[in-house]
Amino acid sequence: MTWRLLAKALGEKASDCDRESDRVALIRLAILTSYLITNCFIIAGVLRHWGPERPQHAPVRDFKSTGDSCSAHATTMHEVDEVAIKLVGGHAGQFG
Repeated sequence: MTWRLLAKALGEKASDCDRESDRVALIRLAILTSYLITNCFIIAGVLRHWGPERPQHAPVRDFKSTGDSCSAHATTMHEVDEVAIKLVGGHAGQFG
């Protein structure tokens, strides 16, 4: 009786042949089980990283050249771009 109810819960009967309908129900059950397992892993990952903790960021690197006035400590991407332009001795869009 349990199998009959489970098969009905998975959807309508696939064919008039009981054996074929049972196979289709097993395939549907396998798909449903894989969805449930996947969702459990997703929820576990979310719960694992849930909380007031702040993510650790990589330290900002010093971008320094060997000479001139190009020595700089870049803290933002805009500053990194400016230092890179100075290091290659060009202007924005003229790397080459």
